[in-house]
Amino acid sequence: MKGLIALPAIILLLITRTGLSQSVPDIDKKMDSLFAHYNTHTPGVSIVVVKDGKTVFKKSYGSANLEHGIANTPETVFQIASVSKQFTAFAIYLLAKQGQLSLEDDIRKYIPELPSYGKAIRIRHLLAHTSGIRDLAATLTLAGWHIEDVMTTEQILKVTARQKELNFEPGTAFGYSNTGYTLLARIVERVTQQSFTDYTSKNIFEPLQMTNTRFYNDYHTIIKNRAHSYEKSDGQYIKKELLVADAGPSSLHTTAEDMAKWANNFYHPIIGDAQLIAAFNEVSVLDNTKPVVWAASGTDTTYHAKGQVRWKHRGIPAITHGGHTAGFRAWLARFPEHNLSIIALSNDEHYDILGTGLKIVEFYLKNQFTEPVTNNTSPTLATTKTEKYTSNLKDFTGYYYSDELATGYTVTLRNDKLTITHSRLSDIELTRIDDSKFTGINSFKFELEFVRNKKDIVGFKISNFGAKNVKFKIIK
Repeated sequence: MKGLIALPAIILLLITRTGLSQSVPDIDKKMDSLFAHYNTHTPGVSIVVVKDGKTVFKKSYGSANLEHGIANTPETVFQIASVSKQFTAFAIYLLAKQGQLSLEDDIRKYIPELPSYGKAIRIRHLLAHTSGIRDLAATLTLAGWHIEDVMTTEQILKVTARQKELNFEPGTAFGYSNTGYTLLARIVERVTQQSFTDYTSKNIFEPLQMTNTRFYNDYHTIIKNRAHSYEKSDGQYIKKELLVADAGPSSLHTTAEDMAKWANNFYHPIIGDAQLIAAFNEVSVLDNTKPVVWAASGTDTTYHAKGQVRWKHRGIPAITHGGHTAGFRAWLARFPEHNLSIIALSNDEHYDILGTGLKIVEFYLKNQFTEPVTNNTSPTLATTKTEKYTSNLKDFTGYYYSDELATGYTVTLRNDKLTITHSRLSDIELTRIDDSKFTGINSFKFELEFVRNKKDIVGFKISNFGAKNVKFKIIK
């Protein structure tokens, strides 16, 4: 009888081992083919795949440092940009569970230096990107900053405190705001009387044994095994500097190996518990209780959930988030129904976060999809039409100043086109799209509209992706 019971077990064991011996080399070959363009002369990527709590794939490609010929490894430390946000949100949830704050708290309870906007901005609004607070990168570039300038939390808070208006009324819409997560990190500091770096290290990274993970709030810090970021220019890779010291929305440095430990915590909690994680994974809502929509295309809708996005890939529920700063690109994807997590950390500006990530998903869930691949068609481009405008371009010239940004622009007329100049920026030629509306590019595309008081020009308002209707007054 014992022999009869043991025989199927032995057969099952042999089948399992045979399956692994066939599948693992197959995955290895597919991964190697996917990343064959990375070598010692290029930056690259570190990949870790976790299935049922175990690492089933771990490999790195390309170089961490091209100047010194240092290869990427699973222990290489990358800056993971906006993937940092879920850690900041989790810190807030830990404090809420302990009763040290409420998600319904008015943020001015902790950051009283912010102006009052009439309607309270609550912690949950910051978490969900529904606060209406202007994005820090969008605002600072309008103020004449460059993306590679030094940017610290202190500077960002000072600029934010000068903002007299919001992009929209809190709780009524979704508007991605890095600034909101800067404020969340500051709330953690003021509640705990610890630096954000110390709090997250002691309460998240140490319990999870994420020994190579830390929020850095000083860009001078020496970080062992750190990758440098790169971008191609004229066919050659150049280094992209990152001098940001703003822990919260970004600035988390970690490894692909450590991120696997974080991913596993969602399935078998070491920090938090099942109830906290369930609440953390819930889709965020507006004040009217409607879900916060991150993006919608046809029948596909992506929802936001506290530093994460929830959606379905070919019918399979996914919880993901990507990150991009300087030349760093990062992706953490979890597929809860299959207990599968994929981590991809890259120092290549041109790394295709989603496209490459979904190819890796295909390697592991190929036979699990319930929906076919959708073919997205490109939108038809509208033709440009010639307009006759009543305003004379010369009427718009002059010097304009914004108290909110503590900066000014000079508008001049050159070769029958308006140009705006700033002491720290290259001159920007404007393209006319309406009688008083123009577009231009300053790190990000913007729209500028001149404002009249009866017949005289009194200023302009400028908007980009994350800062709406920032007002400038004309000073002749």
